[in-house]
Amino acid sequence: MWSPLLRFLAASGKGAVLLRSLAACVLAAAAWADVRSGAFTGSASPGLLALSAAVVGAALVPLLLVKRARSFVYIGGAAAVASLVCSAVLYVGHDAADAVSVHGAFEPVALLVLLAFVARRGPVASGSPVALLLAAAVVLRPLSTGVREGGLLVSFGLTLVIVLVAGASVTARTVAAVRRQRAHRTRLEQRIELARDLHDYVAHHVTGIVVQAQGARAVAARRPDLVLPALQRIEETGAEALASMRRMIAGLSADESGVPPAAPAGMDDLRALVRGFALNGVPAYLTEEGPTDTVPPEVAATLHRVTVESLTNIRKHARHCRHVSVHVRVRPHEAAVRITNDGTTHRASLPGYELKGIGERVTLAGGTFRAEATAEGDWQVRARMPLTVPRSA
Repeated sequence: MWSPLLRFLAASGKGAVLLRSLAACVLAAAAWADVRSGAFTGSASPGLLALSAAVVGAALVPLLLVKRARSFVYIGGAAAVASLVCSAVLYVGHDAADAVSVHGAFEPVALLVLLAFVARRGPVASGSPVALLLAAAVVLRPLSTGVREGGLLVSFGLTLVIVLVAGASVTARTVAAVRRQRAHRTRLEQRIELARDLHDYVAHHVTGIVVQAQGARAVAARRPDLVLPALQRIEETGAEALASMRRMIAGLSADESGVPPAAPAGMDDLRALVRGFALNGVPAYLTEEGPTDTVPPEVAATLHRVTVESLTNIRKHARHCRHVSVHVRVRPHEAAVRITNDGTTHRASLPGYELKGIGERVTLAGGTFRAEATAEGDWQVRARMPLTVPRSA
């Protein structure tokens, strides 16, 4: 139950905006409560408390501007030291006969927000001591005017809140790290597969060039008129091989040693894949537009992979769909595939790692990839691949 929520909060997009908005609301409520209750005016040292709260509150502003992880540590450390110094001055100069002490809620809440940022974004080595300083500043503030029963109860309650805030921040940090590691592994797997495909395509084209060159040499003496067409075919085959390498070489950054090359899938495999798909009695319908059999092997393999992952995603997340369609379109300069289903579209906010990896592969090959909900409420995956590459590429 908590896993989707943690993944959402660990993200740097909507989750971060939600958390910052929530923190801003809590801070505003704490400041309003202090003003209404007269926390500063009713305390023994209103000027010192107001100054401490102002310093800690001012430390929140740079958090929205800085990006370096170490900056969070500096800001949190400065706020913690300022709060601890204020608590020490209050403890030394407090009146033991004064049984009432009011310290406000804004400063502890601000310190908790700083603690959340440090635990979530700061470096582990330098962030851990600063997090402990922030926790100490929060716990010791109610005890700054003497150890009393009421102050001890407030400190105990703040300790529980600190555990919750720190635990949630560290958990979100861990989830984000796992997501990055999984995404990196997915990209690595896609690049390894690109390396396998490149091996097959280059071997195929080079073999064709060698065979054509041998044939041209064999007939050169008896039929010189056939040499020129043979050279043209060799040139076309070489240009096609170069185009294949240009599309795929950008994705090669992994070693393929020890991994046996797999035969790339083509348009016939895509057709068989769609024919064999069925989900709760609902088949997939394939429509083809243009000369689909003329698609280069590496492009056909990518279109096949996009279709495989899309249909797999439908099986996982759209079990109650009533219509699945695959549309392949080939134009003079590009090939495209579109997979559509009318199942649930909750995947829009949390796309699978497989689709991300396929998007990486399509982008590296010079194409475009999109997975999104349509205006009609369907879920659609689209990929476009260029069929030609400029010779200057």
